[in-house]
Amino acid sequence: MDYFYSLYPGVKYFHLLMIGLSVMFLSVRFVLKLAQSAWMERKLLKVAPHVIDTLLLLSGVVLCFMIKQYPFVDAWMTEKLGAVVAYIVLAIAAMNSARGKTFRIFAFLGALGWLVFAAKVAYVKQAVFFG
Repeated sequence: MDYFYSLYPGVKYFHLLMIGLSVMFLSVRFVLKLAQSAWMERKLLKVAPHVIDTLLLLSGVVLCFMIKQYPFVDAWMTEKLGAVVAYIVLAIAAMNSARGKTFRIFAFLGALGWLVFAAKVAYVKQAVFFG
């Protein structure tokens, strides 16, 4: 079991890498979508975000078990999960909404805002709303 916990730094940095890649792909795809670029049809831009986000979520679950803190048990983890869900919903709205360019820009900025909030909660490990 000690070996499992010795992997914590590697899993943590892998998780951080996936966060960075997720934001990068969302940002690039968002700009390309606004520009109505033909690059949006590239297979890499269609498949990679799903793979990255799946690895991101899996590494997050592994980290929960490693630190023995879980959503709906620990308030800060519940808030982080809520922020991640908000990030996902707003990112989907930014990419797929038919409501207009202004709405999509605000959805994109909102998604980034919730991601920053999730990072803050994860860093301080203190709940903001339910603490």
